[in-house]
Amino acid sequence: MISERDNIKTNSLSAWILAARPKTLTGAIVPVMIGTAWAWKIGGAENFRFLPALLCFLFAFLMQIDSNFINDYFDCVKGSDDKETRLGPKRACTEGWITLSAMHKGLVVTSLLASLVGLPLVFYGGWQMVLVGAACVLFAFLYTTFFSYLGLGDVLVLVFFGIIPVTFTTYVILPSTLQGVYPEVIMTSIACGLVIDTLLIVNNYRDRDNDKKSGKMTLIVRIGAKKAEKLYNFLGLLAIIFTIQGRISPDNNGWKAYVIPLIIYIPYIFLHTKTQRYMVQIKQGRELNKVLALTARNILIYGILTTIVVLIS
Repeated sequence: MISERDNIKTNSLSAWILAARPKTLTGAIVPVMIGTAWAWKIGGAENFRFLPALLCFLFAFLMQIDSNFINDYFDCVKGSDDKETRLGPKRACTEGWITLSAMHKGLVVTSLLASLVGLPLVFYGGWQMVLVGAACVLFAFLYTTFFSYLGLGDVLVLVFFGIIPVTFTTYVILPSTLQGVYPEVIMTSIACGLVIDTLLIVNNYRDRDNDKKSGKMTLIVRIGAKKAEKLYNFLGLLAIIFTIQGRISPDNNGWKAYVIPLIIYIPYIFLHTKTQRYMVQIKQGRELNKVLALTARNILIYGILTTIVVLIS
């Protein structure tokens, strides 16, 4: 496995792999995995379309990498990433692993690739898929260059890592006769966005002092460390409530409908609360990068357990 401690050659394959930030890809795979599970549950095996499911996974991966490249490039250009004061994982452009001109070309290429991969989804979901894809690409740029400085990054995570990928993955996989708005899918998509937002909370919790100095008014800078610690725990637990409530139908409201999924979620609840206590214990510094990795693991576990909960609903 490639490490930041390795001797990274400029613009090498190793440099690009590190710039892609593999650990963040759980945030891309989980929403699509949940949306795929709902499509299977709603339509059954006979109505499940594999090609749009594959395209959704590829589009999500490429958009996550694209977002990482955009973040790396523009934060370096703005001077937001300082080698001396940065607490988070090293960034490719700031470290000199990838030149700015190469990264600029890289983010253009990944944006185009994501668009090309997503374009065939028009045949499965209609012309509105063009608008959805364009919004994903546009807000990938606006997040780093604008919204994150206003403390609105958490809202974008809820929308673009929860609501949009879960609901539209379900939509395009299903045949036209079954495509529609499903309240249970929307509830689960909101829950997914809340869980993935815990990753952003840890990231901004770690960087709160540097962000405040640079004028980056993230939500964590605005509410303070204490409330951020509580918010991290609250969002993870609130997501479980949304997920369980989202799978309850009017004719299936017995105690088993609540208790069985709650039992399934015990591993996630345990790991999430344990990670939050570890976060509070560390408080600040580079050590919080371990909490970031643990949170990414928790998100993946949530995605797997939610897939199980959806399929048995």
